[in-house]
Amino acid sequence: MPISASSPEHEKPSLNHRQPGSLASENGHLIIQGDWTLADYKALKKRVEANSDQQWAAERIDLKGLGQVDTAGASLLTTLLGPDTLISLTKQDGNTPTTLPQEQSALLHAVADAMREEPSPEPEGLTPVAEFLTETGKRVAAVWHLAYLLSGFVGQIIATLVVILPRPSRWRVTPFVAAIQATGLNALPIVALLTFLVGAVVAFLGATVLKDFGATIYTVNLVAFSFFREFGVLLAAILLAGRTASAFTAQIGAMKVNEELDAIRTLGLDPVELLVIPRVLAMMVSLPILTFVGIISGLVGGGMVCALALDITPTQFMAIVERDIALKHFLVGMSKAPIFAFLIAAIGCLEGFKVGGSAQSVGVHTTSAVVQSIFMVILLDAVAALFFMEMGW
Repeated sequence: MPISASSPEHEKPSLNHRQPGSLASENGHLIIQGDWTLADYKALKKRVEANSDQQWAAERIDLKGLGQVDTAGASLLTTLLGPDTLISLTKQDGNTPTTLPQEQSALLHAVADAMREEPSPEPEGLTPVAEFLTETGKRVAAVWHLAYLLSGFVGQIIATLVVILPRPSRWRVTPFVAAIQATGLNALPIVALLTFLVGAVVAFLGATVLKDFGATIYTVNLVAFSFFREFGVLLAAILLAGRTASAFTAQIGAMKVNEELDAIRTLGLDPVELLVIPRVLAMMVSLPILTFVGIISGLVGGGMVCALALDITPTQFMAIVERDIALKHFLVGMSKAPIFAFLIAAIGCLEGFKVGGSAQSVGVHTTSAVVQSIFMVILLDAVAALFFMEMGW
């Protein structure tokens, strides 16, 4: 409803006798008259755009002839005069009384104040050192938050295992076997091929370096020692981190996007027990098997290079391994496999539960699961290497 500019003593003009809004310039003064309403918006907008390049001081603006005005007309007046100028014209105080009625002044003031663009404060520039420290702090806080969430999720998995392991009726055998096939059996060819090639490369490098010292026979020790303790479990774990952790995240994330997790909770079931525990247990079974296969394949690759390049027969190769490499090195490597498997599965499932409601979120958390899993595997392997070295194992 437009607001009339007439004084309270006069009757409001009839809609049949309304006067379209206009503006004119006389003797350096801007005279605004008539009704500035939505009915004449198109014509008034053209006049405002034609005079938009001029600026008028508040004392040179005459609003005495202003008739009815609504929010559309007030916005045009704000565009024409500027928010600050219009606000100064609508102020009502003892020093600068306005000629407009109180209701009209309030409307113009509210529209002008809403259209006023407050300049955003410019951020203070940071020095390179301060910016580096700020970014470092953010990254450290993010890593700490991830560690906090992972530790809580690991505790939830352990608590669920303690509850269901003594109760065989609650075991999910079918998902467990299916997960073993997906994470273990299907990964055997790629693990065997990769470790075979790495074993061949390690043997070739060892033979090249040790040849200068006349100690090429120790290439066998280098290959066997490295694969028993490190390469067998590490290569298998990294492959599973990229192959299986991402699959876990994508599967659980897709279920969350499709609201299947909400349906599981509505049925009174625990998603951790139903989805996480079978995957974690399957990984803890699959990775030791893949580690063993990786060790054997690495030894085969190294033995092939020794036979072709160093004239060390497979029988001599195995005799040196049996004589010089103690069983403890094999046990050290195999002992890491269940721990790596548990963490890889936990990270993959946790990232799946963190997925939002979009397909983009599934991709983001899938990538995050792979990065976190590989990082944790390498970090724990380095810590374990230092620990076993200090213990003399």
